[in-house]
Amino acid sequence: MSANLRPTGQQPTATYESAFLKACRREPVPHTPVWFMRQAGRSLPEYLKVREGIPMLDSCMMPELVAEITMQPVRRHHVDAAIYFSDIVVPLKAIGIDLDIKPGVGPVVEQPIRTRADLARLRDLTPEDVWYVTEAIGLLTAELGSTPLIGFAGAPFTLASYLVEGGPSKNHEHTKALMYGDPQLWADLLDRLAEITSAFLKVQIEAGASAVQLFDSWVGALAPADYRRSVMPASSKVFKAVEEYGVPRIHFGVGTGELLGLMGEAGADVVGVDWRVPLDEAARRVGPGKALQGNLDPAVLFSTPEAVEIKAREVLDAAAGLEGHVFNLGHGVPPTTDPDSLTRLVEYVHTQTAR
Repeated sequence: MSANLRPTGQQPTATYESAFLKACRREPVPHTPVWFMRQAGRSLPEYLKVREGIPMLDSCMMPELVAEITMQPVRRHHVDAAIYFSDIVVPLKAIGIDLDIKPGVGPVVEQPIRTRADLARLRDLTPEDVWYVTEAIGLLTAELGSTPLIGFAGAPFTLASYLVEGGPSKNHEHTKALMYGDPQLWADLLDRLAEITSAFLKVQIEAGASAVQLFDSWVGALAPADYRRSVMPASSKVFKAVEEYGVPRIHFGVGTGELLGLMGEAGADVVGVDWRVPLDEAARRVGPGKALQGNLDPAVLFSTPEAVEIKAREVLDAAAGLEGHVFNLGHGVPPTTDPDSLTRLVEYVHTQTAR
């Protein structure tokens, strides 16, 4: 079912008429909706307080803590959507992959996946594996009311790059070596990850998420031909798997200016754009029939309030002709951002775009 349609035979949800979902469906909005990637996290003192002494992956498995952290930026900044607090490696941890998130490093996998025998370690994900997600989303939707909750997952390529490299990588040598050197094993690996990712998103939607975002953080490392041949089939499988729910599907990656058209083609309703490509040019690359999300450079937040407004105005001007626009940063909120700069930015966008 298209995300532009109300699910057949169902009553509209409390969030259906929200500015965020209207923009995703490319419908007229009362104002341009705003949310920020990584809005729930290290930039907030209240987050640091509740997370003190709790390892990252442990915190993702504590429903009441997840609900509290997810709500913090909604209360503080008055953003138009919440994003579920989690990490892209949570479903991998849930199926038994030995990994940890090391402070200052990121996800580290004890035994990288590089052979056909290793595929057997990637078993199916069941709702019972992530019971805490269902519970946390139940708490959240009760508190959020008419504010939509965005569920999310890591895309197959980005998950594969962590699994194959064993952790974060600048050049993805092992990942690309596998992709080029054993295309069949690579395709099978991404297909398994597409199944796991689809199951993880379905759990979130069935629990009450109003939209989902697929983060392909590292896919900007690929040339368009490699993306189309070696990555797009798995991402398309994920988008297709959740199409029947009728919720907007957002696709985002970093450094993906050359891939924007393909990322939309993969099945997204909304294409996220980083700060390197102006939104009017991004719209030309993506083509009609898609909303866009983005794309203020996060580094601008460290400048003066006047400079933030000038750059935000540039984003809004570039988005003026779009079918649908969700205001966001071109990447996540940096940890040392002054939270007040985000609050002011939300107010500025709402005021400037009020219709």
